Amino acid sequence: MNKLVAIVCLAMLCSGCTVGPNYKKPVATVPGTYRGLTPEEAAKTEPASMADQKWWEAFPDEQLKILIRTALQQNYDVRIAGARILQAQAQLGITRSDQFPSISGGASISDERSARSRFLPAFDGSIGQLNTAAAWELDFWGKFRRATEAARANLAASEWARHEIIATLVANVSAAYFQLRALDLELEISKRTLASRQESLRLTRTLADHGATSLLDVRQAEQLVFTAASEIPTLEQRIEQQENLISIFLGKNPDSVPRGQELTAQPRPPKVPPGLPSALLERRPDVHEAEQQLIAANAQIGVARAAYFPQISLSGDAGLQSAALTNLFSGPSGLWNFGALLTEPIFTAGRLRSNLRLTEAQQQAALLFYEQTIQGAFRDVSDGLIAYRKSTEFRAQQELLFQSAQDSARLSHLRYTGGATGYLEVLTNETNAFAAELELVEAQLNELLALVQLYQALGGGWQQ
Repeated sequence: MNKLVAIVCLAMLCSGCTVGPNYKKPVATVPGTYRGLTPEEAAKTEPASMADQKWWEAFPDEQLKILIRTALQQNYDVRIAGARILQAQAQLGITRSDQFPSISGGASISDERSARSRFLPAFDGSIGQLNTAAAWELDFWGKFRRATEAARANLAASEWARHEIIATLVANVSAAYFQLRALDLELEISKRTLASRQESLRLTRTLADHGATSLLDVRQAEQLVFTAASEIPTLEQRIEQQENLISIFLGKNPDSVPRGQELTAQPRPPKVPPGLPSALLERRPDVHEAEQQLIAANAQIGVARAAYFPQISLSGDAGLQSAALTNLFSGPSGLWNFGALLTEPIFTAGRLRSNLRLTEAQQQAALLFYEQTIQGAFRDVSDGLIAYRKSTEFRAQQELLFQSAQDSARLSHLRYTGGATGYLEVLTNETNAFAAELELVEAQLNELLALVQLYQALGGGWQQ
């Protein structure tokens, strides 16, 4: 008995041993500045970043705010991510419980009767028993603690994965809403242009009826009408399909979507502060998720190494047993036993070695994925900065193009009315003006989409 107690005490004293590598945060290569900034912007980089804004500050359209809030509450991807967090929490509880003893209790009662026979006397008896059993596998080498460390990291990874889904959802709803408002504007332009061209066609037909112009001018005026009219059903189709997409983001069946500010009224900051590159890794949820996956993989190496060493298990039973239920709690009815078991793997046909190599390879893969995620984060920001700056420049040029095309259309109408030119000139300039106005809408949309992309790339959108 004394030897057994000594073994238990020694095991408990040494239970602080933990095999396997302790996690050390990898050193990330962080650029001094973001690629995509102008030299002036790079020289004046400030710690403040656009991503420090909450999403309702970055996208102030009131109707868009309502849509995003609804999506965050009802979107299925977000809800599934929440369920996965609950799964990870439960798994952590299951894994952590292995560090502690398990105790169970039981009770039994049996009654036996036998009539007297030729060979045996009559028998009448009962047996009652109460017992408590305990078992404990000592975490001598830290196997269960490493497994708990891995489960805790998996829980944190699932929480960061939910943050990433939220950030993506905010960006997707915002982008889809801006695309919807762009389609609305294109439809408005097409209907306005169609009405103007129908009036022009009516006047041209009147002139042709009085011999003041030719049938060719009428046909050319009809082409302008048909061109504008053909855009309308296509745009109406795209609008309804875009509403369906937004409805799915909201976790609803396809339905109409209420509107807020027009596309041209959406704010476009002239400059977007990206902040310091070193702060990006703290804001990006996908980087945090990748690191937690690396922590979990690192802890699993300790679990695999612990399998090489002896495992110590303790077990014991204690209870009461009596042939007479009235004497169950009195008299010499107590019983107990206690034991210890030590097992050591001797031959496993390379299973333990292969399992260790597997966990080490998984840790290396997780490390490479973490480093790849960091590089991808800097690329996303660089792409976003370039896209926003260039789309802003393109939109400014497109505004000048539209103004020129619109003025050309106005002048061609004056020339045609004055008899200085034919309707072909009007046709050409009207077509150019219509196309330039629609392209301007696309340029305005692309500028807003680049802003959304940059906000997400900088790690914004998941902060609640």
